[in-house]
Amino acid sequence: MKTPSIILVIATIVQTLGFAHGSTIELSSTPPEDASDPIPEAFVSYSIEFSSFPDFAGNNSSPNTFSNNLLNNLGNFTGTKPYIRVGGNTQDYALYNASLPFSINSTIIPSRATDYPTIIFIGPSYFESYNTWPDTKFSHGFNLGLGGNNSEGWQTLLDTVPLACKALGGGKLLWWEYGNEPDLFSTSAQGPVRPPGWNESTYVSQWLNGTRAIKQELQKSCPELTSNESYGYLAPSFAGVSNHLKPVTTWQDGLNVDRDIKLISSHNYIGGATQPGVTLQSTLMNHTKTTSSVSAQAALAQNLSSYDIPFILGETNSLYNEGAPGLSNAFGAALWGIDFNLYCASVGIRRVHMHQGTNYRYQFWQPVETNITTKGTKAPYYGHVVVAAMLGGSDTQIVGLDLEDEREAAYAAYVEGVLERVVVVNLREYNYTVNGTSGVVNPEPRGSQNYTFSVPDGYSGSVGVQRLWANGSDAISGISWDGWSYNYELDEGRPVRLGNVTVGEVVDVENGGFTVAVEDSTAVVLNFSEGEG
Repeated sequence: MKTPSIILVIATIVQTLGFAHGSTIELSSTPPEDASDPIPEAFVSYSIEFSSFPDFAGNNSSPNTFSNNLLNNLGNFTGTKPYIRVGGNTQDYALYNASLPFSINSTIIPSRATDYPTIIFIGPSYFESYNTWPDTKFSHGFNLGLGGNNSEGWQTLLDTVPLACKALGGGKLLWWEYGNEPDLFSTSAQGPVRPPGWNESTYVSQWLNGTRAIKQELQKSCPELTSNESYGYLAPSFAGVSNHLKPVTTWQDGLNVDRDIKLISSHNYIGGATQPGVTLQSTLMNHTKTTSSVSAQAALAQNLSSYDIPFILGETNSLYNEGAPGLSNAFGAALWGIDFNLYCASVGIRRVHMHQGTNYRYQFWQPVETNITTKGTKAPYYGHVVVAAMLGGSDTQIVGLDLEDEREAAYAAYVEGVLERVVVVNLREYNYTVNGTSGVVNPEPRGSQNYTFSVPDGYSGSVGVQRLWANGSDAISGISWDGWSYNYELDEGRPVRLGNVTVGEVVDVENGGFTVAVEDSTAVVLNFSEGEG
């Protein structure tokens, strides 16, 4: 593997030949007017497919320490481990079997879905998975798809509330969720579970009926979880902003009449895994595409702002239908994740739950070994490490910085009102292989861009530079962040310092500014705290 230090020599030669970025980015010492509000804790969080949760978390006798190590890595940057939403399509297929001797019994029906089961039974031990990750908060998804109009599904709801609440006592509960993407219940490609006349008012009626039953069961089994401070939901968990059911209409129809919705949750994907024309450069490594997609969610948040409830993306990732190989699992998706998450933060979305499941192409790690996917840390996880490093602890505000090209993005982080960090993501695609052919290396030189910053008065000395690096946007391994690897095979996901990567890089502030080179298909974080004069 070539080291970043060697590549930087090549990049310098390329810049002198004229292939360099020419604009100057003005930085202010204090947050500008368009800076976000302080970012809440656990901004980068996860959504885990309901049927995959036992794989990701393990159980009492065999906890998945690899997954926990990866969560700890992010928590070490931000002070809070990611919150975990347990849900997704499979929560609405899950039925309870009290005599099941193991956590889950599931069957994939290829004609309905090839990536996840659509016949699912869970047993009492399913809820052991909530015991394996210390200092982690969870939301648990109940079955509305079958529970709202099906006697077996309704009984599952009544039977599992006591099990879920006892598993999530002692501070582990974030909130509850009742139903996943009910706006698609009458049109689902996996088979409709509601008639064509399914509408917002019927949904609201069934949701209220179910959530009131949940609270009654909680009062019997876990009364301590029924206070206003401890009881609530993330809702409506719609798949999008313009599907068959409209989120604003559900609120107008009384979704929150009981005043128990604590988070307005919406789902978002940049595109589809099999959509024509989906590529790394045009879809994921494209700032315009990202801002357009997220801005629709920000507009919805604004339309619902009168309810004064935080707006989150309760499920999101790159390409729906569990991602596409060569796109969602590549290093380019890690770069996309930096741009996506920080843009969400900059426009007021209060948390982002990145979705994953066992064997999914867009997963951040594979928690167990299967005959489809090897156990390990996947390329997109490294993007979350960079976002966590950018956000740091409490009282951080994020502001987007305007750049000239849609193949680049930059953000500044202000901590307690002071400029602390800037990230630059060079989204220009560089594939190190030829047509994905293993062993056939791209003969074209890797480009690089110069980014010049004008710094406020009082900033002098040196600026620290940390780099996220891989051989190219199509890489699925060989990734490092500031010289660290989080690979499973090194130390089960704990950070390991690599010996072949140069670290400790600095650039000097001279005449009120400095320039940093950023290779195509890489990202850098600039740290200003050591440079304040």
